[in-house]
Amino acid sequence: MPPKKKGKADGTAAQGTKPAPDWPALTPLIPEMDLTLEDVMPGQIVTIPNFWTATLCKAYVSFLSSLPLTTTPGKPKKGDAVRVNDRFQVDDPAFAERLWSQTSLKSLVEAQPKELWGGDVVGLNPNIRIYRYSKGQFFDQHCEQHDDSNNVTLSGTPPMQARTTWTLLLYLTSPATGCIGGETVFYPDSPKKKSRDALPEPIVASLEVGLALLHRHGADCMLHEGREVLEGEKWVCVHVLEDKASIPLHLEKHQIFKGRELGTRIAADKLFSISGLVEGLRAEANGAF
Repeated sequence: MPPKKKGKADGTAAQGTKPAPDWPALTPLIPEMDLTLEDVMPGQIVTIPNFWTATLCKAYVSFLSSLPLTTTPGKPKKGDAVRVNDRFQVDDPAFAERLWSQTSLKSLVEAQPKELWGGDVVGLNPNIRIYRYSKGQFFDQHCEQHDDSNNVTLSGTPPMQARTTWTLLLYLTSPATGCIGGETVFYPDSPKKKSRDALPEPIVASLEVGLALLHRHGADCMLHEGREVLEGEKWVCVHVLEDKASIPLHLEKHQIFKGRELGTRIAADKLFSISGLVEGLRAEANGAF
């Protein structure tokens, strides 16, 4: 496999001055007792089927369609992963808290051993990202790796240091809504040289309305892609988990690394992506901040 190349990440510096939208209410939701967190690949990929109801997803697709989306440039810088989509991005701590505590997400995440997440998860990053993939749009193979933007400081007394390690994708559309293609595909590492093991099969996450998919990013991120949308629109909400962190305070920059090109892509419908779930670990020293 060719070496992974960095891509361009979503910038957040200019988001603080953008007014937050009047998000629709997060209702109706399926009761927590009827939801489960399912392992797709232990320690790497988990899903929550029916995390949002079809009714709620439909309401959000209608609302998000009214927002001022920006089209990502189709020609990236040299070495960047190619991503072609329309997106909206804003910093909104209040909405991030609603997504975390007014749904079953908080309870489902906290019910798992904290070792899975890399520490004590404290919530979602306030940076909200919404992605729409129309016919012919896609996100090429890439890995999201750690840099300074993965370390964040949460407000409080004293401030809390956090680190992001998992991304959440919330799918609002699927073949049932006319979205064909757009699957998220993960590529496990190839066997070591001289190994006789067969090349592992890709893990294909098909679109389901209301499905939440969490995958590890940073140093342990798997190569993955968003296949091309063939018909309709794919909407995705992207979040990042935040954990209390026992690491030195410094900001890292989120990067995306490109993998090999695929000869065939599949088209996807509207992908609604709200800024990923952010993780971190508790600070060990009282004077860390």
